[in-house]
Amino acid sequence: MVGKLYGVGVGPGESKLLTLKAKEILESADVIAVPVKDAGEESTALSIIRPVVELRDKKILPVIFKMEHSEAKRAECRKRAAGQIREQLDMNKNVAMIVLGDISVYSTYHQAFKYIREEGYETEIIPGISAFSGGAALAQISLVEGNENMMVLSSLKGMEPLREALKMCDNLVVMKAGSSMEQICKLLREQDLSDKTVVLSNIGMADEYIGPPAEDRSYGYFTTLIIKKGGM
Repeated sequence: MVGKLYGVGVGPGESKLLTLKAKEILESADVIAVPVKDAGEESTALSIIRPVVELRDKKILPVIFKMEHSEAKRAECRKRAAGQIREQLDMNKNVAMIVLGDISVYSTYHQAFKYIREEGYETEIIPGISAFSGGAALAQISLVEGNENMMVLSSLKGMEPLREALKMCDNLVVMKAGSSMEQICKLLREQDLSDKTVVLSNIGMADEYIGPPAEDRSYGYFTTLIIKKGGM
């Protein structure tokens, strides 16, 4: 007998936004796998579930996904993480790997999942509320209306893809924007879009920010922008 792997999205930051299905799976799992960048790192995803999921009898398994520039080193790290999870599955332990937001949006889960799936283990994915859906609710704005379209992209690809996307789409969600805010703010100013943009930074955390783009602020890694060309 072997265990089953669950990928569980825990939502955008507030514990009460964890879905009932996610809570059910987490409480039934034997092991909670927690992605971290380095050993000993505090996990935001784990802090989200602590107030609402009984963890006393669970094994908490940190799995390391280093932010390496080398693709070869990243692949090696992912294989090691998959190996850690496989060890638990082979001991007939059900494992739930938790990630922020929704499991299908820029999730570390899939970086290990593909290796495990290839070996025939049973798996299941539990969706969560995405960062941009949760952020739009907090900002009390819509993401799309009527026949509008929307694109989700990463600022890590540089400003040119963002510039091109602004030509094509009514509404944009820009994720992983923290390190690119200076360039993004400049582009938004050039195109008179600053007052049509909401910044969602570190939602659910102590330094949460929801408001217009401001160049004199520092932004964390968990920064998302919603740009609505037609206005709010």
